Amino acid sequence: MNEQDEITNETREEFRRDTSGAEAVTVEVRPVMPRTHLEVERRRHGAIQTWSLTVLATSGVLTVMFFAKPVLIVVLVSILISFALAPIVDFCERFLRMPKSLGAVIAVLLLVSALYGITWVSYTRGVDFMAQLPKYSGHLRESVLKFRHKAEQFKQQTESVIPAAVEDKNTVKVTQTSSWTDWISQGAMNTAEIVLLASFVPFIVYFMLSWQEHVRTATVMLFKMENRNTAYVTLGLISQMIRGFIVGNLVVGIFMSIAGTIIFGLLGLPYFYFIGVISGFLTLVPYLGVILALIPPVAAGLGQTSVEQLSLIVLSVLGLHLFALNVLYPKIIGKKMSLNPLAVTIALLFWGWLWGAMGLILAVPMTGAMKIVFDHVEGLKPYGTWLGE
Repeated sequence: MNEQDEITNETREEFRRDTSGAEAVTVEVRPVMPRTHLEVERRRHGAIQTWSLTVLATSGVLTVMFFAKPVLIVVLVSILISFALAPIVDFCERFLRMPKSLGAVIAVLLLVSALYGITWVSYTRGVDFMAQLPKYSGHLRESVLKFRHKAEQFKQQTESVIPAAVEDKNTVKVTQTSSWTDWISQGAMNTAEIVLLASFVPFIVYFMLSWQEHVRTATVMLFKMENRNTAYVTLGLISQMIRGFIVGNLVVGIFMSIAGTIIFGLLGLPYFYFIGVISGFLTLVPYLGVILALIPPVAAGLGQTSVEQLSLIVLSVLGLHLFALNVLYPKIIGKKMSLNPLAVTIALLFWGWLWGAMGLILAVPMTGAMKIVFDHVEGLKPYGTWLGE
């Protein structure tokens, strides 16, 4: 009989103690049994099941986010706009003694008026630009012909080095052509869908502004009692982060617009006061901002400015973008987000793949909100640490 058998046989020992008439106390001592193979298999099966459910849940969420993309984008854009307009509602309520609903109406009307003004100015300047286009169409045609001539020379030199592949005479090529009516109808359907979805934004913004306290309280009440305080603090931090993100981008956009307008005016660019504002705010688009910011000044400078002036325009836009990326963003926006560059890059890649251009715009605030949630959930704190600086 070995030691393990002795422990198994002596699984129960009684210790009795008599103290002034008190009853004897029986203490049962059970030895710690070694973990059986069945328990190990059961735990391993439970871990596999947990990971499988996590993968299935993540796949389901991504599927819903992909197919519900228009609805989710409209809701998220409305949330960002409501945070941007919240100071107007607070000002009307605190200083003008207005009800919150009336302050929300004023904020939405200001938003619609601003969008209408921007659209009207853009349309007017575009009509004027098209009216003056024949005046310098000859210079523009010469620039295009020079570019085409250089492209043809490059093509001929390439063909002389790398001969074209010999085509089989018996091969029949089938090319599918689409008529211009199909293209117009498809574009009209996409435009109608965008307009329809955008029409919901003012109403969602109004209800979010007028019912913001109710929405926040009702959201907190969705959690259990012991988690409500954490949920309340988390929502407050997310609100503060989003407001700081919007204000920071607005400050950077205004600075870039003023600097671009001054530079374009000194270089003699037509409509410099209008192009400078567009180029300045297009710089805010992540990763694609520098390319988008170059399009308006370069398009306006073709045929109107010399090659040297056009080169200075390109260099000035690149310099302003680098200054904003390395100085303004870290100082104004970086402290509000607390995200490391790798996390931001991966977030832009993921949300851009999932939602396209709107995903690039919404990637940073959504990732920042996720980090705040991770920091306040015990099991997700390592993920928040990974996203942080």
